[in-house]
Amino acid sequence: MIALLQRVSGASVVVDGANIGAIDAGLLVLLCAERADTEKEADALLNKLLGYRVFADAAGKMNLSVSDVGGGLLLVPQFTLAADTKSGTRPSFTPAASPQDGLRLFDHFVGQARARHPVVETGRFGADMKVSLTNDGPVTFWLQVSAK
Repeated sequence: MIALLQRVSGASVVVDGANIGAIDAGLLVLLCAERADTEKEADALLNKLLGYRVFADAAGKMNLSVSDVGGGLLLVPQFTLAADTKSGTRPSFTPAASPQDGLRLFDHFVGQARARHPVVETGRFGADMKVSLTNDGPVTFWLQVSAK
């Protein structure tokens, strides 16, 4: 599974003109399941994400996680993160999980996140979403957990 996380001072998702998810300071996380991924990879990625130290401590060093600072999580499904861009000028999405598996793993990830973190908002799987954010830093990281 892949997560592109961005430290934000605020972020939101709009679908059909309606705001369906928003957070103040925290992490906007674009999520993608790949073909061989299972709940095991989703759980490992969530563990890494919740403990990943991207927020400043009192000395200004990135030593605090979203859990440490009590920041929000805005989880947005985005299958295009699995694109194969090695050749040509059109991406291939064969590395991405099927829509059914992608939805199942996204829902699993969200459920586990909500069980472990106090503020979790989401985008909508398969929807045409408008995502707005104010990247704080900017700070952006690519996290990936691969199936073995």
